[in-house]
Amino acid sequence: MRSPSVRRGPQIHGEESQTPPMASLSTKTPTWPRSSWRLLCAQTPLHGPVLCRDPHGPSLHRDPPPSPDQLQQKIICPGPVTCLTASPNGLYVLAGVAESIYLWEVSNGNLLAILNRHYQDLTCLCFTDDSSHFLSGAKDCLALVWNLYSVLQAEPSQIPDPRHVWSRHSLPITDLCCGFGGPLARAATASLDQTAKLWEVSSGELLLSVLFDVGIMAVTLDLSEYHMFCGGMDGSIFQVDLCAWPVQRDRTFQSERENTKVFKGHRNQVTCLSVSTDGSLLLSGSHDETVRLWDIQSKQCLKTMNHKGPVTNAFIVLAPANMFNPDGKPSVPLPKFSRHLHGTESSDEPGTEGVTLRLGLHQQEPGQSYLEKAERMYSQMHSTREKNLVGDQEHLTIQVSELEEEVSNLRKINKDLFDFSTRIITKPAK
Repeated sequence: MRSPSVRRGPQIHGEESQTPPMASLSTKTPTWPRSSWRLLCAQTPLHGPVLCRDPHGPSLHRDPPPSPDQLQQKIICPGPVTCLTASPNGLYVLAGVAESIYLWEVSNGNLLAILNRHYQDLTCLCFTDDSSHFLSGAKDCLALVWNLYSVLQAEPSQIPDPRHVWSRHSLPITDLCCGFGGPLARAATASLDQTAKLWEVSSGELLLSVLFDVGIMAVTLDLSEYHMFCGGMDGSIFQVDLCAWPVQRDRTFQSERENTKVFKGHRNQVTCLSVSTDGSLLLSGSHDETVRLWDIQSKQCLKTMNHKGPVTNAFIVLAPANMFNPDGKPSVPLPKFSRHLHGTESSDEPGTEGVTLRLGLHQQEPGQSYLEKAERMYSQMHSTREKNLVGDQEHLTIQVSELEEEVSNLRKINKDLFDFSTRIITKPAK
């Protein structure tokens, strides 16, 4: 399935279906029953594979394998994983286990942090587009904004504070979505309290709250952030105009008046939403065991993909360049993820060696840390710039001297012209 706006078409990830491989996560069936998964996916750009959560045990699976002769990788986690995401830069993986957030470094599998600030089970996680912040939502009705670098630099004995705590929802958070702009981005939250809210990540301010007739299970923004799409428990998908006039922070979506802004087709609650890069297509998954592809402008369903169980996650991504290459392999192998915090005695497991790419004070390897190297590079750049400035000052001094000499010549010429004109004007007539 290809999007008209990109050269390489999007790939739709979801549970096993009868559609071609381009539109599904995998067509191979592993030893455990695939149709019974509650599928939670995370894709890392450097490693290629998609990580999926198995509900029958505390494990993550790498899927699909690059070739038939390569075994599936199974990563044992500290407990059942309720939500999963990877940073856009491919360096970190977040997982929600009960009420805790686990942060791993992808390059070596080290467990960098365990965050315990929620009071009930996690339901959703997402990163900002620049990987500098991440958001977490849980059944305790709270959405938290975390600064990744503050988390990485905290001591193991300390629990870092979130940058913002959003507590305006009255029922569990069901979904999160973050727009573009890094720490200046806007984020959307969905809840069972029948509202979807739009926030500013930098200030933590509530920008918009929209009340619906049903509980909201999924939310997403288009690339231009002109529209917010909300999936309801009754199977409806609502399109909210973020630039509507007059501007109101509290709005009520009236389905009768705004019937042209509702996607109808699902027979059960909508669980996931994703918009194509050109903003023309909307992908939705539902507990009615279908994934639907919609044309946003006409609200017409273009394609329906049937599954063998409730769909819990589906999203559109650009197809990798070597997707159809039978010899294609991930550029970096995926390591075993540790179940113990990095730096503790229990974390010294074989096979966890790797290049440490993260920021932080936990680094135990000999040599300079990333921050020390960055400071040294900055000092070198600063000294080089000073040298350049000294050279530039000498060049500017020469230029100033030349310009002053030219101005002096022009003044002399102007004085000569003035004297000549004066003599001509004051010369008595014969």
